[in-house]
Amino acid sequence: MSQTSAGHGEPERYAIRVQGRLDSRWAAWFDGMSLCTEDDGSTTMRGPVVDQAALHGVLQKVRDLGLPLISIARVGPDRSAVPRIDPDQPSTPTHIR
Repeated sequence: MSQTSAGHGEPERYAIRVQGRLDSRWAAWFDGMSLCTEDDGSTTMRGPVVDQAALHGVLQKVRDLGLPLISIARVGPDRSAVPRIDPDQPSTPTHIR
């Protein structure tokens, strides 16, 4: 079963935090997710995940590396992709599905 964000046809975005440091060369192995090392020695992976099967695949890779899972969270879309809303302008739909 596919799970997309709010019916927009786009994959859900996740933030997966693991104990341990992974440098950017691991990004390709984790399906192109961005990797950010944190000050506490953990790594946060962020990016789109097309469906639940793909999410389980990423989590299996975490397991296979022996990295303790700290947290996993579904996060909102990338702010740069969200249009800015001007509260002084009237709201009108640009398209209807």
